[in-house]
Amino acid sequence: MRYRKGKCDVIIGGFLLVFVVMGVNGSIHDYKDEAFIPRFNSFFFHGGSEGLYASKVHDSLPLSLSNDTNNYNKPLNGKSFIRFEPITFRRTKEAANKQNEMQQSTGIVEAIIVEVKDRNEIGGSFLNSDAICCTPALAKDGSCKVGEVIIHQDRENPGWPKRIQTSFEGNNEEANMELQTVEINKTGMYYLYFMFCNPELKGTLISGRTVWRNPEGYLPGKMAPLMTFYGLMSLAYLILGLLWFLRFVQHWKDIIQLHYHITAVIGLGMCEMALWYFEYANFNATGSRPMGITVWAVTFSAIKKTVSRLLLLVVSMGYGVVRPTLGGITSKVLLLGVVYFQASEALELVEHLGNINDFSGKARIFLVLPVALLDSCFIVWIFSSLSKTLEKLQIRRSMAKLELYRKFTNSLAVSVLLSVAWIGYELYFNASDPLSELWRRAWIIPAFWTLLAYLLLLVICILWAPSNNPTRYAYSGETLDDEEEGLSLTGSGVIVGGDLSKLERKERKASIAADHVFGLGEVVIEEDKRE
Repeated sequence: MRYRKGKCDVIIGGFLLVFVVMGVNGSIHDYKDEAFIPRFNSFFFHGGSEGLYASKVHDSLPLSLSNDTNNYNKPLNGKSFIRFEPITFRRTKEAANKQNEMQQSTGIVEAIIVEVKDRNEIGGSFLNSDAICCTPALAKDGSCKVGEVIIHQDRENPGWPKRIQTSFEGNNEEANMELQTVEINKTGMYYLYFMFCNPELKGTLISGRTVWRNPEGYLPGKMAPLMTFYGLMSLAYLILGLLWFLRFVQHWKDIIQLHYHITAVIGLGMCEMALWYFEYANFNATGSRPMGITVWAVTFSAIKKTVSRLLLLVVSMGYGVVRPTLGGITSKVLLLGVVYFQASEALELVEHLGNINDFSGKARIFLVLPVALLDSCFIVWIFSSLSKTLEKLQIRRSMAKLELYRKFTNSLAVSVLLSVAWIGYELYFNASDPLSELWRRAWIIPAFWTLLAYLLLLVICILWAPSNNPTRYAYSGETLDDEEEGLSLTGSGVIVGGDLSKLERKERKASIAADHVFGLGEVVIEEDKRE
């Protein structure tokens, strides 16, 4: 039994990569002249894998088994099932010509539906056999039939794993699978395999599709919670946008350039979350991803990620605080942003629109590595810029601005530590769950990154919120920082004409002692005498 478990884990695990990319096609899995792969003494084709919840409705009316291939669009709320739409198996002409045209069955292809916890029920369990298909030696005790897949029925769930057979007749090249629906009454991760044991069927191709549905819609079980999550995040961004807009309008005369950048990120976040919610809602209703909405959602996601990282970078450089412009490095910042957008867009498109047979594991890694490398460049540049900005503020004795940037640095450091810890958790999660048995918790992986980005944006909005005293973070030139710090702390009223001059004089006299340290005391005294 132990040996058979390892064998079946290899079989199912070998198709896990296939599932990861095939999932992008949604709950309608299309097969277009796909080939079978040899495994042990059988031939496999992986038809799909999804987390399915048990049906909530159990009535006397069976699911439709008619020839209406569009019946998956009919209301089926509360039902969970796997439906076999028109599926055709086509063997080679050479294999067909070898058969007797009068013979009723000249080859069998089986559809096997197995819940991942019952994977040990497929294959030989005695005589130290690694066979998946029944052999004459294994058939002696009558536990299996020669030429069929060995299945040990689950005593607690009779009829499972599910077996559906389709036979080639005579010397026909094609065999059509009967249209039927298998209802799911037990929550779990389900795998579908098409298999045959007859070596003469080697080269057989499969075409058609299967439809998978959960009680609440066509979203796969591991994705279903994300629709609710994106709905809540849309609301969160809407609330943040409303509060920011009210603050923006209230202090519109004191708005600085940085506030427009923050506004753009909030707007992009609102659009991104709304598009993902509608994309998932459409997916849930139809069973396939809407190409247009998905492309827009992916594009807005890539733009928002890029603009968010650029915002963190320019804030770290002290843009609008210790420097009025980025100067000569503007082109470098924009170049990094453009490259990151292209890399991120390519990766997102592959993950959400790509087809399993178009991209191998190495190809996906080829797209992941540039994004990871560019993220590392952003992190290094951001923290090195923060270090320089803090140093400048300490030299200028701009205490309010220094405190502001210290809070920002601490928040950013916490987010980086959380990111590193979460990456470690992701690696552990994926390594400890190769067969997606923990599929009901998988949605928290992408949700974390979305939530972290929102919280970091919220911190920036709080620290750089528009106010009637923008001098606490606005750029004012190297020699005037201290005076503006004093003004920002006085807080009330409008100071004009002679009052401003008197205030400036008093503050400069009070700071003569400190200025002597930098050799400026005598200059200030002489200016006061002349005045």
